[in-house]
Amino acid sequence: MDVIQKRLLEEVSGLHVVPEGAYNIRANGQSVERNSTEHIQITSKENGKGIDIRIADGTKNESVHIPVVLSQSGLTEVVYNDFFIGDNCDVVIVAGCGIDNCGNSNSEHDGIHRFFIGKNSKIKYVEKHYGSGDGMGKRILNPETVIEIGEDSYMEMDSVQIKGVDSTKRLTTAKLAKGAKLEVMERIMTHGIQTAESRFEVELNGENSSANVVSRSVARESSHQLFVSNVIGNAKCSAHTECDSIIMDDAKISAQPEITANNPDAAMIHEAAIGKIAGEQIIKLMTLGLTEAEAEEQIVNGFLK
Repeated sequence: MDVIQKRLLEEVSGLHVVPEGAYNIRANGQSVERNSTEHIQITSKENGKGIDIRIADGTKNESVHIPVVLSQSGLTEVVYNDFFIGDNCDVVIVAGCGIDNCGNSNSEHDGIHRFFIGKNSKIKYVEKHYGSGDGMGKRILNPETVIEIGEDSYMEMDSVQIKGVDSTKRLTTAKLAKGAKLEVMERIMTHGIQTAESRFEVELNGENSSANVVSRSVARESSHQLFVSNVIGNAKCSAHTECDSIIMDDAKISAQPEITANNPDAAMIHEAAIGKIAGEQIIKLMTLGLTEAEAEEQIVNGFLK
């Protein structure tokens, strides 16, 4: 991997060196590094357009890294990654994509990740998207996440996009069985004329299942954001969906949280808030020696943590 690819890899996955455990590193449309372990097997799909990750029953305290980096202007790819996770597992999965585009043609990565989670398992899924480069070509990322959570299993999804992505359409769908839990935290920042669209559709099909879908975003300059969530309670369950946004400059934000109860024992809440940074917050920080721009940056960074 060259210097640019290594920098992108660090941005999206925090890796300075090849990680321990199972991993698949993809660069400019090709798998460049791969390792399986005794309990986690990574294999290529027959059509070459993705990988299968199989995690054996009882696998605990292990991790999987599957980052993607693009440094070739004009490259467009669609990748399908399927996770088959057994019963009684406890694993961390780190994904994400970084694009550096210094050319005049658009670069695009569309990653479709499907999770099939067994019973009594705990999964943490971390996904970060990042863009850089001074070319006129756009950096486009369209992630799709499909989740099926088995009985009494738990999945935490931490999704971050805070710099450099010109256009993104993010789709997450989930189906939860009895006692299953889903926790989602999405953090997005847009600037310039960037656009970001996030859509969530969660079905709570099992008794005592629960979901918490939260999005925090900042829209700056002339960027545009759309957040749509639909959480459907088909059984006795609990759910909460929330969009909390800061709007700045000439940006536009639309938030459409929706809940549907198809069972009298479905307890569901939705919230949405869009507002600007309060003047008194900026003034307070300026009294501590910060400039107005520095004060704004501190507030934004704290909001997106």
